[in-house]
Amino acid sequence: MPKKCTHSREAPAGPHHTTQQRTAINGTSCCKRTERSGTDLDVGQNSRCCVKTHNLTSNMTKKLCGTNYPVSICFIVVNEFCERFSYYGMKAVLTLYFLTYLHWDKDLSTAIYHAFSSLCYFTPILGALIADSWLGKFKTIIYLSIVYVIGHVVKSVGAIPTVGNSNVHIALSMVGLILIALGTGGIKPCVAAFGGDQFDEEHASERQKFFSIFYMSINAGSLLSTVITPILRGDVQCFGGDCYALAFGVPAVLMIVALVVFISGSGLYKRSPPQGNILLEVCNCIGFAIKNRWRRSKHDPERKHWLDWAEEKYSKRLIQEIKMVLRVLVLYIPLPMFWALFDQQGSRWTLQATRMNMAFGDSFIIKPDQMQMLNALMILLFVPIFDLIIYPLVGLCRINITPLRKMATGMIFAALAFGAATLVEVNVVTTVVDPAPAGKCLLQVFSLVDGNVSLQFPSRDLFPQPIQYLQDPPKYVTLPLEASSKELKIGVTHNGNISECTQMFDQQKAYSLILYPKTTGIQCKLVHDNIMKNEDGNPLLRFLNTQPEAMNITVGDVTFHMPSGYSMTPNKTVPRGEYPDVSCSLQSEKYSVDLGLLDFGASYTVILVEELVNIVGHKMEDVKANNVHIAWQIPQYVLITVGEVMFSITGLEFSYSQAPANMKSVLQAGWLLTVAFGNVIVLIVAEGAGLEQWKEFLLFAGLLLGVCIIFSIMSYFYTYVDPDQLDRIYLEDSGKEENDDDNMKEKDNDIHLKKTGKSTRM
Repeated sequence: MPKKCTHSREAPAGPHHTTQQRTAINGTSCCKRTERSGTDLDVGQNSRCCVKTHNLTSNMTKKLCGTNYPVSICFIVVNEFCERFSYYGMKAVLTLYFLTYLHWDKDLSTAIYHAFSSLCYFTPILGALIADSWLGKFKTIIYLSIVYVIGHVVKSVGAIPTVGNSNVHIALSMVGLILIALGTGGIKPCVAAFGGDQFDEEHASERQKFFSIFYMSINAGSLLSTVITPILRGDVQCFGGDCYALAFGVPAVLMIVALVVFISGSGLYKRSPPQGNILLEVCNCIGFAIKNRWRRSKHDPERKHWLDWAEEKYSKRLIQEIKMVLRVLVLYIPLPMFWALFDQQGSRWTLQATRMNMAFGDSFIIKPDQMQMLNALMILLFVPIFDLIIYPLVGLCRINITPLRKMATGMIFAALAFGAATLVEVNVVTTVVDPAPAGKCLLQVFSLVDGNVSLQFPSRDLFPQPIQYLQDPPKYVTLPLEASSKELKIGVTHNGNISECTQMFDQQKAYSLILYPKTTGIQCKLVHDNIMKNEDGNPLLRFLNTQPEAMNITVGDVTFHMPSGYSMTPNKTVPRGEYPDVSCSLQSEKYSVDLGLLDFGASYTVILVEELVNIVGHKMEDVKANNVHIAWQIPQYVLITVGEVMFSITGLEFSYSQAPANMKSVLQAGWLLTVAFGNVIVLIVAEGAGLEQWKEFLLFAGLLLGVCIIFSIMSYFYTYVDPDQLDRIYLEDSGKEENDDDNMKEKDNDIHLKKTGKSTRM
C-alpha cells in the first residue's frame, strides 16, 4: 500500500502501506516509504523528504528523558496515527455507503470512490506549493487539517437519515469528500518532513528510528481502522439500519484529536520558513525551453537537447538535473495501470466480498469491507521476508534482480491477482439470478394447493412437470412476452378440474405466482420479486401469511406485519444466522417458528401455514445463498501485496537513486500523479466499459500484462546513472564562472554520466 513519507500509507509501496527506506543524500537522511498508492514523501523543494539544517541549536530543543529524541515528535507520531485512522477508517466503508445508503449502482459507486482516491493524490502538489512557497509546513498542516476536520464533520452529517432528503445527503457527502481530499492530500507532503525537521543533523540515527516509528503509526492507524469502522457500520444499528453516521463520526473525532494533539505541541516545534518550491522552478524551466525553442530563428544553431534552449535564463546544472529527472519520469508513463488494479481492493474487491460467504465457523463473521486489512497486515509481514530472505536467496542463484526487473515482476503479480479474482468471480456469479432481457420476464410458482397442479401458458410449456404442494421452485423460468407488458391467461389443472386466471406481466421483472385454494376453485396471485442480492451481503426475508388473521413476526430486531388473506410482506434485511425460535403473534395467541439458517446472499420467502394447531414456516429460497467462501479472496490479496512490495517499494528506491538530491521532490510529485491517474483509469472503465465483472477483471489483468511488456522494453534501453557525479562535475558551481563554463563546454553540452554498471537490460 502506498504510504507517504510525510503522511501515512499513501505513498510508495503501493497504494496502502508503506515501507520505509532511508537513503543518504548529501549527508542527510531521506525517508522513502511506500504507501498504498502513492508515496508519503515530501514533494516540497527544500524539505524534499530530506531534513534540512536548522538555525536553532540543539540545546533549545526539549528532549525525551535520557535520549536525543525531541519531545515534539511524540505529538507528530500521535497526530499521524489519528489522521491515518480517520482517513482509512472512512475510506473502508465508503463503497458500501454509496451502495446501500445513497443507493447508487455498483458502477457509479466504484467511479466516485476512485474519483475521490484520485483527488487525494492530485492535491499533494497543491499542499507542497502552499507549504514551500507561502505558509511553511507548520501552518499548512494546521490550516489544511481544519479543512480536513470540516470535511469529516460534513460527511458524517450527510450520513444521518433525518438530515434532509437524498439530494441533501448526496450534496453533503460530495462536499465532505472534496474537503477531505484537500485536507489529506494537502498535508501529505508536510507531516513526515516536518517530523524530520525536529532533529539536529548530528542525530541522524535517531531521525531514522523516528521514521520507522512514524511508519508503524501509519500502519497501526490503517490496520485498526479497517477492522473497527466496518464493525461500527454493521454491528451498531442506528436510525433503523447500518450506522454510517457512527462509522464516519468516529474517524471525524480521531481527526479532531489529531489536530488538537498537533497544536498542543506547537511550543516545542522547530519551524523552517518557506524557501520556494523546486517543482515550480522545474516547470518554469521546461516552459521557458519550449517557448524559446518555438520562437527560435532559422539562423540559430541547433542544440543537442530541447532543454538546452533554457540556457539563457537557467543554470546548466539545473538543466542537466531536469534531464536526469525526465529520463525517470518517462518510465513512469506505464505505471498508472498498476495502481488502477491495486486500488480496486476498496471498491470492486469489496463488492465481490459482499456476494461471498463471510462466516468462519459458528462464532466469527468478517465484514466484506474488513478484507482490506489483509493488505495492511501482509505488507508488514512481506517486507522483511523479501528483504531478508527472498531477495538474498535469489541473489545466491546468481540472478541479477535489478530494480526495474523487480517492478516488472510486481506488475505480473498484480495481473495474477486479478486473474485469481476472475476465477473467484466466475464461481461467485453462479448463485446470482440474471435479470430478464427486454421482452421477457422471470417467473416462479408457489402452490398452496394439496396435490399436484399443472400450469398451461399460451403457446408455451414453461412448467412441463406438475407443481407439488409447498414445493421450493428450483429456479426462475423465463416467460416470453414479446412486448413491454402483456396480459396472459393461465390455465390451472388440479384433480382434473381446469380453471383459468389472468395476470398482467411487465418485461424485465421477476414474479412469484401464488396458487391457493378457495371455495370457488384455485385462485392466483402475482407478486413482484427482488432477485438482486443484498448489497451488504446479509439475507433478505419476506413472509406469506396464509391465515385468516393478521400476524406479526419478529426476526432479530426486524418486525414483519402481515395482513390476513395470502398477503406477502416486502423484503427486509436480517442479520445472517440461525433462527430456531422466532416469535409469531396472531391476534388470538402466540407461536414459535423455526426458520433455520438464513445465510449470506440468499433471498427467502417463508410461507406460514397452520399444521396441527401450530404455525409452521416453510422456507423457499428465491435467490441461492452465497456458496463461495470469502477465504478464497486471500490468494488475490497475497498476490497483490507481493506485487506491491516488488513494484512500489522498489520503484521509489530506483527513482530516488537515479535523480539528483534536490530533485527528489519532483519525482515524488510524479509518483503521486501515477496513483492519481491510475484511479482515473478505473473511473473511466467502471462507467464506460459496461462489462460483466469477471470480464472487467480479466480486462484489467490483460491491460497490465500488456503495459508490463511495454515497461520491460523501455527498461531494457534504460541505463543506470550515478547522480552524485553531478556534484563532482559542478564542484565549484561552474554555472557562475566563465572558466568553469568553458570547461563544461569541453565536457560536452549534455553531460554523459558514467554508467553505474551496464545498461539495465531491465
